[in-house]
Amino acid sequence: MYAGADIPFTENGTLPMKRKVTLVEVGPRDGLQSEPKIMPTEEKVEFIKRVIDAGVTRIEVASFVNPKRVPQRADAEAVLSQVPRDGRTTYIGLILNMKGFERARAAKVDEVGYAVVATDTFATKNQGMTSAETVTAWQEVGALAKNEGFKTSVTIGASFGCPFEGEVPADRVVDIAKRCAEVNPDSIALADTIGCGDPVHVGDLVNRVKDALPSMPIRVHLHNTRNTGLANAYAAVMAGADFLDASTGGIGGCPFAPRATGNIPMEDLVYMLNRMGVETGVDINKVIATAQWVEERLGKPIPAMLGKAGVFPDVARAA
Repeated sequence: MYAGADIPFTENGTLPMKRKVTLVEVGPRDGLQSEPKIMPTEEKVEFIKRVIDAGVTRIEVASFVNPKRVPQRADAEAVLSQVPRDGRTTYIGLILNMKGFERARAAKVDEVGYAVVATDTFATKNQGMTSAETVTAWQEVGALAKNEGFKTSVTIGASFGCPFEGEVPADRVVDIAKRCAEVNPDSIALADTIGCGDPVHVGDLVNRVKDALPSMPIRVHLHNTRNTGLANAYAAVMAGADFLDASTGGIGGCPFAPRATGNIPMEDLVYMLNRMGVETGVDINKVIATAQWVEERLGKPIPAMLGKAGVFPDVARAA
């Protein structure tokens, strides 16, 4: 069991807090990849346009993986060819190997996002490599992508726990982060791939990685499998995370991680951060409207709560 950690409080006994956090919309990629219903290309593009209209400027739009393993992502190139190029939106394409980078490069992504994995069993099931091999492959691809002028980010999957090996030592994740940083990515993400983390664990690991890599922007990718996602997002903000991933409506999961349900809902996260006084630049009402649109397209209820409950105090005034 995770043993917890010392949390740095300010002199008046409160936790420090970032006043601005950049949110990364992962719905068009992570959100749709486990859905049994495949959203048509034109609807994926409409989804992305709605996300941009809500004020989100960083979007995971596609993954360049084997379409036989993830058929929901078979149209990655088609999606990238139709999204608006407004100069302010960063389109991130997820890759797992050099072949994926070659496809992402041809599709003109703005940022290459690479996934490494903290445990051997999960890395083998996800990418056909050991954990160390995923890091070595990232170093090769990351160096090439940086040399060619791409923004790069690397995500450490199963940072907070593995569905096959259980607890993952924090020291292992920190060591992987340091090795990933050797090719100077623009950010490193810590992913709670199966939603097993808790706020103390999340805050501690963000602090440890920031201590080890003080100049590296840290991104946190959370799933809400065990209903701790928003609490973990709060802990990440308090620990100084620079980016938080979320999906509109809370859709999502990982096809290769058993019982890995949705990402934290974008609208629920924005509501919490707004109430905390943390700036995001995201229009919460437009996110809610997009979530309802997504729900209609998928033909089933979405996990997010805010569209059901409404934004306080607006609902109180209406009542």
